[in-house]
Amino acid sequence: MIAFEEYLKENLVLLDGAMGSLIYEKGVFIDKCYDELNLSRPELIRSIHEEYIRAGARVIETNTYGANRFKLKSHNLMEQIEEINLTGVSLARDAAEENAYVAGSMGPSGVELEPWGETTLEEVFEAYAQQAGIMERGGVDLYILETFQDIREMEQAIKAIRSVSDLPVVAMMTVGEDGKTRYGVDLEDITCRLVNSEATVIGLNCTVGPKPMLDFVEQMVRLSDKPISIMPNAGRPQFTDGRMIYMSTPEYFSVYTKRFIDKGVRVLGGCCGTTPEHISKMANALAMKQTRIQHSINIGVRPVTKEPLPDPVPAEEKSNLSRKLISGEQVVLVEMVPPKSTDITKPLEGARLLKESRVDAINIPDGPRASARMTGLALSVLLQNQVDIETVLHYTCRDRNLLGMQSDLLGASAMGIKNILAITGDPPMIGDYPQATAVFDIDAIGLVHLISNLNHGIDVGEKRIGDPTSFFTGVGLDPNSVNSDNEIHRLQLKKGAGAEYIITQPVFDVASLESFMEKVDAGDMFLIAGIWPLVSLRNAEFMKNEVPGVTVPDEVIARIARYETREDQLKAGIEIARSMVDKVLRFVDGIQVSAPFGRYALAVEVAQAILSKAK
Repeated sequence: MIAFEEYLKENLVLLDGAMGSLIYEKGVFIDKCYDELNLSRPELIRSIHEEYIRAGARVIETNTYGANRFKLKSHNLMEQIEEINLTGVSLARDAAEENAYVAGSMGPSGVELEPWGETTLEEVFEAYAQQAGIMERGGVDLYILETFQDIREMEQAIKAIRSVSDLPVVAMMTVGEDGKTRYGVDLEDITCRLVNSEATVIGLNCTVGPKPMLDFVEQMVRLSDKPISIMPNAGRPQFTDGRMIYMSTPEYFSVYTKRFIDKGVRVLGGCCGTTPEHISKMANALAMKQTRIQHSINIGVRPVTKEPLPDPVPAEEKSNLSRKLISGEQVVLVEMVPPKSTDITKPLEGARLLKESRVDAINIPDGPRASARMTGLALSVLLQNQVDIETVLHYTCRDRNLLGMQSDLLGASAMGIKNILAITGDPPMIGDYPQATAVFDIDAIGLVHLISNLNHGIDVGEKRIGDPTSFFTGVGLDPNSVNSDNEIHRLQLKKGAGAEYIITQPVFDVASLESFMEKVDAGDMFLIAGIWPLVSLRNAEFMKNEVPGVTVPDEVIARIARYETREDQLKAGIEIARSMVDKVLRFVDGIQVSAPFGRYALAVEVAQAILSKAK
């Protein structure tokens, strides 16, 4: 595994959830020293770590939150401080294997510092240096300081770790709903002092649930240039039938995970009351929001020799789709998701219907939402050969390394594929096999560069390939991205790499699309708007909450929710889609209509505003 700091540069990071409250739920009374369970109940601690890893945590914390000299002394366990901490690291490491990072958990000392108590800053410094040194020898990947209420104690803990280790430090304070510590220090002061410390990541955990913590995050991100970490409680606990019950559901945490990320949080997890179920829901939400970082593999059109490169195929000669767009005609694409089996009966029937309806091309996704399906390349070739209809092949960077991508593209060209949509791809975490490995040697920008190379007659190693390929190359666009500046920046990079057309995510707010495109220098790229006919209220809610990059406004949900029967909801969905088509035709070069659940006749019905002109 790469070092944690390197991983953090390109990824959102999911921590685990509660340890103490989960131990309590499993029947261990609160008067027990939970850190000592590393020795007396190692199978229990290891099993909790394993549950969080299966749920999707990328970092697990050692069960050493209270394993400092002050707290262990109160349990008469001071002589076992080294064994408890080393075993805590070992149990986490055994569970993590190569699937997660191990963070040394360190909590507050449990004593009052001068002037409110008798303990000096030097004494807590020595205690934290001792614990950190033990865990350094044990082999942690980073440290997490959490639930500190005294900023002075936090500062001493950070300095103590730095005196024995260069590993990353995540430093999280805890505040009440008023945004202040128990000593009255406010969030602005906390943030500024953490920013000026040697902590790698700063943030908040415990005490409050997701809603107040989101308010606090908004303040912190304005003051900090360091990555922000949060671990909220599962809401306020209620005492019921002799037990403390936390009220925030895993689904609620999923919603707030997206909101935290939208506000700039890079490291997320759960504190008291959160369970592996909470972390699993957070993992799915995080995967949908995962930032795509452009990889640095250097791809460009530079031949090895000084001999001139062959002339690229003119755009109007690349495909029927390119010719029609360049002639100024609006086009219709219909999306066809590959089957999960070898049976292509329905795809062939659908393709024949679309050809008869004068659809210009069939758009074929590549493992959408990280699902395991027939390869889009195979289906594209089958449809072109058996139905004689052009296809637009989605091609992702998720499943193949750079050499495999080049090989696929050369083969696709040889088999007659003419149109490519270059996309980064959905992460495996949200799909059928969340433990599958994602490759991402390059992202969509790098892929467009690679295709441009091939279109100029050279490969990724800048060696000549003979006759150039002639792909008509498109890219995806999310006009509703929460980080519109980054989306615009990436689109400009795609254009510079050689992109020739754009297909947007499904549009449910035409004004937002227009506003977004006004900020973009699209140049000669053609704009094709994505249209999705919502077939039911459940389908609308699924699109809104579970499909990456899709934004369904509340008013659209409310419009469909007016109707009780699925038939009426379908009619409303079609009306909404046709309304979107009518509105976007003023400024787009075409539409791509999805066919939910393989309902291709429905897609044709939605696209009639253009198809009727072609007849």
